[in-house]
Parts: sequence; structure tokens; C-alpha cells
Amino acid sequence: MIDFGIKDIIDILIVALLLFYLYRLMRNSGTLSLFYGVLAFIAIWVVAYEIFDMRLTGTIVDKFMSIGLIVLAILFQDQIKRFLIDIGGPGKLSRVKRIFRHDKNDEREHTLIMNVVYACMSMSKSKTGALIVIQRKMPLTDYEKTGDEIDADVNLRLIENIFFKNSPLHDGAMIIAGNRIASVGCILPVSHDMNIPKNLGLRHRAALGMSTVTDAICIVVSEETGGISVAEEGNFRLKVKAIDLENILASSLK
Repeated sequence: MIDFGIKDIIDILIVALLLFYLYRLMRNSGTLSLFYGVLAFIAIWVVAYEIFDMRLTGTIVDKFMSIGLIVLAILFQDQIKRFLIDIGGPGKLSRVKRIFRHDKNDEREHTLIMNVVYACMSMSKSKTGALIVIQRKMPLTDYEKTGDEIDADVNLRLIENIFFKNSPLHDGAMIIAGNRIASVGCILPVSHDMNIPKNLGLRHRAALGMSTVTDAICIVVSEETGGISVAEEGNFRLKVKAIDLENILASSLK
């Protein structure tokens, strides 16, 4: 009789949770087929080496597994970093703390949100193209260095002036970190997802790419239509209204 106890149940739950996190990570990054391929390879290794004791096949597959893990770690270092931060980051703990005490940053976050919302609505009316990235748990230092670091207060007029068509800083993305405008004119990773609608331009592809490799919230104002879009966790929300944008930012920045 198989000895199956509480330890085995915990073991299964831990593996299932890790697989779920990996599945969600691969799905958001558009590499779900790779996830299935890795699972199939692991299944072959378990069947050949552990069940049927096929030592030659198992040894060969085992060597490929060792090399494959290193290759995957190199290819998906950004996704792995996001995965680890998502598991061990302080976000969940801070949410629990807010239940018991008033966070001093609430007022500053509300001011940030309203300035961003009003700026996006104003730029939407004038059809001024903009790309705003708001940092959450994952640091964006590497991306900040690709632009001009300004370290300024989040201000409605400043945001509009930066993205004004004749401004030397209007190209690229604005990164907001720690309730301040950290850097402008930043270069972001561009998504090559073939499912992105053809009518969406480079700003939208950059926003989607950034939201895939980081946990940041990316807001796009279309220069052609004035429409506002939000990219988060590798997904787009198109034609976002002011109240919707405010709610999205309020819930995501908690």
C-alpha cells in the first residue's frame, strides 16, 4: 500500500503552485508553447529515468535538462526576475499592513494618480502622443538610464510640456518611480506579438513589451486617435475612459 500523508499533499500543492506561476508568466510573455515543450521534456525524463529505469535515455535527457535550464535562465532572465519578485516582493505584505494602519503615501499616490489622469485626458483631447510607465514592485533602473534622468514632481503641466510635439524630450517613455518622474525619453523593449492589432503603433508595442517583462503599468495616448490605452501584465485595455484609468491606477498601485 502506498504511504500517502499530509507531507505528500503539501509537496503536490507546492509543485502545482510553482507550475501555475510559470504558466502565467509564460502566457503573459507569449511563450506558452515553450512552457508546454518544457513540461513534455520533463515528462519524458520522468518516464524514461524514474519509471522504466531506461538509464541510457534517462542519462542523455538528464544532460539536456542541465544545459537547458542554463539556456532558459539566460533567455528569460527578465521574466525570471519578475517571477521571483512577484513571489517574494513586499507588495502582498504592504496590502496587509494597510488594513491595520493608514499609509502615509496614500495622499501622495492619489495626487500622482489624478495628475496622470488629468494629463492623459488633456493630451487625448489635443491628440498628443504619450507613453507613461509607472513603477510598481520591480525596479526600472536599467530602463531609466536609457533616457534623461530629471527626478521631478509628478505635475500635470510638466507631463504635458514633456510630451508636447516640439519638446526635445517628447520621444520615448516617461518613467514614474517613487511618486516622482524619474526619467524621460526612455527606450523600452518592443513586443513582437503578431496578435497586436495593425492599427496600433510603436508606442503601443513598447508599452506591451514593457508590461510583459516587468510588472509596471504602461499608459499610452495615441497621437492619431487620442485614445488612451493601458498595458499591464502583457495585456491591453483599449479606449480607456478617465474614471476607468483612475480605478485601474488606484487598484494597481496599492
